[in-house]
Amino acid sequence: MKTYLSFLFALFSFSVLFSQTDSRLYDIINAVSAERIKGDITTLANFGTRHTLSDTISQTRGIGAARRWIKSEFEKISSNCNDCLDVFYQKDLVKKGEGSRIVKDVWVVNVVAVQKGTKYPNRFIIMSGDIDSRVSDPNDFTSDSPGANDNASGMAGTIEAARVLSKYQFESSIIYVGLSGEEQGLYGGRGLAAHAKKEGWNIFGIINNDMIGNITGVDGVVSNRDFRIFSEPVPPTETEEQRRARRFYGGEVDGISRQLARYVHKTTKTYMPEMNPMMIYRLDRFGRGGHHRPFNDAGFAGIRIMEAHENYTQQHQDIRVENGIAYGDVLEHVNFEYAKKLTAVNAINLASIAWAPPAPTTVEIGGIVEPSAKLKWNKVEGAVGYKIYWRDTTSPTWDNSKYVGNSTEYMLNGIVIDNFLFGVASVGKDGHESLVTFPNKIFR
Repeated sequence: MKTYLSFLFALFSFSVLFSQTDSRLYDIINAVSAERIKGDITTLANFGTRHTLSDTISQTRGIGAARRWIKSEFEKISSNCNDCLDVFYQKDLVKKGEGSRIVKDVWVVNVVAVQKGTKYPNRFIIMSGDIDSRVSDPNDFTSDSPGANDNASGMAGTIEAARVLSKYQFESSIIYVGLSGEEQGLYGGRGLAAHAKKEGWNIFGIINNDMIGNITGVDGVVSNRDFRIFSEPVPPTETEEQRRARRFYGGEVDGISRQLARYVHKTTKTYMPEMNPMMIYRLDRFGRGGHHRPFNDAGFAGIRIMEAHENYTQQHQDIRVENGIAYGDVLEHVNFEYAKKLTAVNAINLASIAWAPPAPTTVEIGGIVEPSAKLKWNKVEGAVGYKIYWRDTTSPTWDNSKYVGNSTEYMLNGIVIDNFLFGVASVGKDGHESLVTFPNKIFR
């Protein structure tokens, strides 16, 4: 009888851990406020312009006033959670002429708020929004440029995520950051990525939010459910040896940024099934860039989340009416409920990743000319078990999985290594999983 009860308890525990969702993530979704986001976007737009080279002295206009307000909001959040956020400026001087859009010396100042993890304080997942805005001429730093959607929406979402997630404690650290200098050449992201390298931060992902408030596309499509996840296929920092290995073993679309994108896709479909996350196999929009790119360039995983249906009459435009078309990035074009949804997408992914144990650093795969695939990986502190994932080589998402307990090696009988791609994730005590680690060694 005792053995039978033990079996039932183990079965129940397994069911709760790996078949149930974490109700706290639903609470996080419900806590995100469209009204607060609307208020923050309105405040940011009302600074008139937030151009990187704009006024820094005024208390009511320009990027200086905007970044001081953002810092004060992070500090207010921190005071409400017993100083749980470390809030500071991170800045770099960019000299005139360093780029065609730097027409005078300027301090590019980022506003950073760090929520330290309880177990892994030097592991960081980042959510970012951009502080700056612009009009048609990228070097016009005096004209009105409210930048309501681009990118007050992403900045407001980052502040709101901090409000909601500061009510919880996480094993890993979360950084909420407003990045400057995006429109002038991604200078803020470049500066923070270099700062992270210098400080030895272990960044395992940045989720960059750039335009999360528009639902009416220039293509005529109106949707408050679709959104895009941009991710590059492999890191630009890969070695020649790694590139050569890919020719024989695969992995052309399995870099660290692509795994972060898949994680966001999976979490969103699990907890917000009404949303339609679109995996875009591209670093960013065609020929364009975003603030996750400098982190990719530094070897960190990074993705961009944004609306699916852009309206170019409302981006980088002087405010005007021309041929019956109202141009300009103004408040009335922002859908605050949609911005709330994409903020919630960010928040649940930040939480899930920060509650999860680290991913395996080494995953070895074997099974060449055999009827089964074999995997083994390093033991991860804090993991109660591991999950093997595999998918068809043409599938964008991890479609098959098997929980294998706390063993650090496993054979998938009848699964031929040639026909699938594989990966391994760590699983924590609450069922939260790490990012998937694609095999990085071969054994025979």
